[in-house]
Amino acid sequence: MGPDVGVLIVDDQPITRSGLTCIVDSLPGYTVVAEAEDGMEAVARAREHEVALALVDLRMPRVDGVEATRRLMRAQHPPRVIVMTTFGVDDRALEALEAGASAFVTKNICRGELHRAMDSVMHGGTLVSPDLLGYLMTKATRSTGAAVPAQRRAELLGRLNDAEQHVLTLVGAGLSNAQIADRLFLSVSSIKARVSRLLQKLELDNRTQAAVLAHELDLLGE
Repeated sequence: MGPDVGVLIVDDQPITRSGLTCIVDSLPGYTVVAEAEDGMEAVARAREHEVALALVDLRMPRVDGVEATRRLMRAQHPPRVIVMTTFGVDDRALEALEAGASAFVTKNICRGELHRAMDSVMHGGTLVSPDLLGYLMTKATRSTGAAVPAQRRAELLGRLNDAEQHVLTLVGAGLSNAQIADRLFLSVSSIKARVSRLLQKLELDNRTQAAVLAHELDLLGE
């Protein structure tokens, strides 16, 4: 077995940090290496420790979770970021995902669900919750009258070959690169290359955006 994944806990509430630290330290394969009370301190702690995963509160004083995510993503070796909030999905959650966060969860998540989310993110997967997808689809429908207009849908899918469309569908289902590789009987490196190509063709920044687009294009319903 390799070394534990180093985790950074970022939250302005001391009791929440303590609780998360206890939970994460009890999970196999994970160790909390640092805590921070806001985004500014988070960046400093990430420089001082080997942080591979950060659990970041969305709403904090001084530097909030969105800006913290942006700053963490600028590191030479940026950690994976899971954004957490007491509140439901809103535009701030979407901004955090656009800034580079790999997942969004609410703080009422149970220990097992948090563990699965962390495992998924660390294995290259995405976590797009039903609440988040519902919010995105409602937002898209209100602004355009449909999730993705037919002409725009055809144009986007036309950028991808059949193999890349299939991979996009599996990314939308939340599968990691390893899981997609097993499903398609291909190497993980081959899947990584296909994901990178489809992100470039679709002008997307990360897998979470790709997963959301897969749902907006109704690929999982086909």
